[in-house]
Amino acid sequence: MPGEKSPHILNTSSTLLGFCLVVMTSLKIADKHEATVMDEATAVSAVFLMASCILSFLSIRTKHAVRSERLERAADIIFLIALFMVFVTILLIAFHFVA
Repeated sequence: MPGEKSPHILNTSSTLLGFCLVVMTSLKIADKHEATVMDEATAVSAVFLMASCILSFLSIRTKHAVRSERLERAADIIFLIALFMVFVTILLIAFHFVA
């Protein structure tokens, strides 16, 4: 059934987007100018997660089954890319790889 995964993608993407925004804000507040790699990885993650949220939302809202399925598939792929970027961000934070 089309649109089956979209609510899950939307929920998880928006939660991880919040995580990315907290990390970005924390880096700014801590005045970590040397943390540009973490900052950039987090920003890229946030952009992909926002795109995933938008596509997932559009997938839920559309009345056309084929369009809904395509939007959901695109949201799923972009979400997977974003998830990998969040993984990279977590590695950078965990191991303090700042350059």
